[in-house]
Amino acid sequence: MKAVRSTGDLTTYVRVEDVDEPPGTGELIDVRSASICSSDLMYIGYGLQRILGHEIAGIRADGTAVVVEAMFGCGTCDQCMTGHYNLCPTHTERALGVSIDGGMTEHYRAPSERLIPLASGLDPRNASIVEPTAVAWHAVRLAGTSPDTTVAIVGAGGLGLLAVASARHQGAQHVAVEARHPHQRGAAERLGAIVGTDGLYDIVIEAAGTEESLARSTELVAPGGTVVVLGVHTTPTLPLPWHQMFMREARLIPSLGYCAHAGRKEIAEAADLLTERPEVIDTIITHRFPIDDAVEAFRVANDRTTGAIRVVLEP
Repeated sequence: MKAVRSTGDLTTYVRVEDVDEPPGTGELIDVRSASICSSDLMYIGYGLQRILGHEIAGIRADGTAVVVEAMFGCGTCDQCMTGHYNLCPTHTERALGVSIDGGMTEHYRAPSERLIPLASGLDPRNASIVEPTAVAWHAVRLAGTSPDTTVAIVGAGGLGLLAVASARHQGAQHVAVEARHPHQRGAAERLGAIVGTDGLYDIVIEAAGTEESLARSTELVAPGGTVVVLGVHTTPTLPLPWHQMFMREARLIPSLGYCAHAGRKEIAEAADLLTERPEVIDTIITHRFPIDDAVEAFRVANDRTTGAIRVVLEP
């Protein structure tokens, strides 16, 4: 059985190897798609040498199509019991591709309660992007997005574009995007966003993960507005234009993964979005590779000149 393991080197990225047993614990699924996240590239850069993959969809033994809920906690602490398992103090012990092997392989095991059934209209070959959609959905919901809010998104990589789709699905009529690359601008327009910002916004989603994008987000937030940090920042301290935030009495909210609220898992809500809006799939998934071509897939995913947004591996 083939699996994709990080080499810990951004010049060679990954290697495809044969493994005797499926990674993970729990119920066995046949993996139909595993997409490459920028976090996977970050883990490679850290020198980790795990089997990668936390954006995974597949088929149960009974033929049910599922997506793997990659973020989960202990299941017993106060945070988990209230549905906030993204805040469980032990969830990092189950980080796929980091602390344990992930699912970028032909077969994978996951706890049955973390296998989320897909609606019949969502092909598991497309459903690996349900997981990052849930990450974007959570950030947009945290911000309080509604039909009465204006939204700006700084950064139009995969998560930024999925934040566009999430904001539109949550009712926002006016969604603006700052995008660096032409293919990102085209994708944002297809998802219903205005390319370019003009004025101040009730909600700003920082989706690029840089000091510059965070500073730009504070420039765009309206008085009394909210900045939600969706981008991953790895430095222990960040400079923040505090005076500007202070004078506008704006809120700053970090966004971590996804959870459950109002009795429903956000990853299920993300699956609903993709089922109802198939154009999101067509826009976000730009490249597909067989698992044997994983090295080339990672090279394409790490090269913005290729026009890549989400690259999917198909075992």
